[in-house]
Amino acid sequence: MSIIRVLDFETTGTEPPAQVCEVGLCDLDLEAMTVASWKSWLCGVSEMPPEVRAVHHISLAECHGLREFSQAQADALMDESEPVALAAHNAEFETKFFAPSIPVICTYKAALRAWPHAPSHSNGALRYWLEDQGLIALDHSMTQPVHRAGPDAYVTAHILLALFNAGHTGREMIAWTKEPRLLPTCPIGKFRGQPWSEVEAGFLGWMLRQPTMEADLKWNAEREISRRQSEGNRP
Repeated sequence: MSIIRVLDFETTGTEPPAQVCEVGLCDLDLEAMTVASWKSWLCGVSEMPPEVRAVHHISLAECHGLREFSQAQADALMDESEPVALAAHNAEFETKFFAPSIPVICTYKAALRAWPHAPSHSNGALRYWLEDQGLIALDHSMTQPVHRAGPDAYVTAHILLALFNAGHTGREMIAWTKEPRLLPTCPIGKFRGQPWSEVEAGFLGWMLRQPTMEADLKWNAEREISRRQSEGNRP
């Protein structure tokens, strides 16, 4: 059986040395194209800031005395059933906390490519948008409680299933994951929300000159400049 293991973390913060406080897993069977039930467990942590507890509602007391998440534990997760790839929504977040030993698919980056005109590319918004179109069918009892690692992994697995059903391959999505986010519209300034093709050349150049501009935004600006140059060179 070939599977992709979908992973989700709840953490005590957005950047290490923050710790993983909950691990959620859900497998997508590539032969049957079915999503398995999710499983999750809490991990030991040294603190639980109130601002992150307000998101996932996991208390420090619940994690007391439990084993801390580690790279060795992550490696064991990848060895179990020998998945061919790992997937996560915004995989750059999960991979801040461990180094995967197998290829990675970011369903967020893949969804930006597959459905650029979706109303939002967050995990929850894609869930409802795809469901409303009849492209996924979830067991709603498996999506609860919200913003917890197991249910979130279950939702992500269905987004991944929809990506495969839309004709995108694992190889293609792994390649997309290695590149910056391909944003469908400009997200900043006076051109916010407009297609890149409608952004003035001067504004694109200004973006590239900003030392603090996010690398993904510069990449999108460079990509649009290259597209225009390529079109200008056509006979």
